[in-house]
Amino acid sequence: MEPLQIAEKIKQAFPGEVAEITSFRDQVSAHLKKDRLFDICRMLKEDPELDFDYLVDVCGVDYLDKKTPRFEAVYHLYSMTRRHFIRLRVQVPEEDPQVRSVVPIWQGANWHERECYDMLGIRFEGHPDLRRVLLPEDWEGHPLRKDYPVEGFTGEEDWHGYTEVVELSKKLKEFEWGN
Repeated sequence: MEPLQIAEKIKQAFPGEVAEITSFRDQVSAHLKKDRLFDICRMLKEDPELDFDYLVDVCGVDYLDKKTPRFEAVYHLYSMTRRHFIRLRVQVPEEDPQVRSVVPIWQGANWHERECYDMLGIRFEGHPDLRRVLLPEDWEGHPLRKDYPVEGFTGEEDWHGYTEVVELSKKLKEFEWGN
C-alpha cells in the first residue's frame, strides 16, 4: 500500500482528525489532531493490511515564533512485513504540552518519549516512567527549546550538581583507555 493511501485510510477511519496530508520527497506525513492519536496508532498497528509493527522514532519540534501551536510531536512508523512508512505529526500547544503515550502500543516508544520530554518538555500522558533520560533529574529547563539560553550551561552557578559531576569524573579518570 502506498503512503498516500495509508494517510487516506486514516482520514476515512477517523473523520475530522486529519488536519492535512503532505508529501515531500516521497515521504508522507499525516498531520493529526492530538485527541485521537492513540486510537489512530492502535489502528495502524492492529490493522493486518497496514501492520505498523515498528515505531522507528518519536521526536519533537519547536516552532517558536513561526507557527501555532508551538510544538509538534512526530512519530515515524514502519511496517516490517508490508515495507511501508508513514510519519504522523501531532500539534501540541505550549500552554499544555501534553499528548497521550503510545507505549502501550509500541514498548519501544518508552525511551523516545522520555527523550522528547527531557529535551523539549512535551509530556506523555500515561507514560509508565516519564522522567529525564539524558539530563540529571534536577536539571532546569529543556535544552532543545528555542528559547533555552544560547550560552547554555556555564558552571556551578547554573546547576548545583556541577561540582559532583566534576569530582566523579576525576575519580573515574583511572578507568579511561588510551593516552
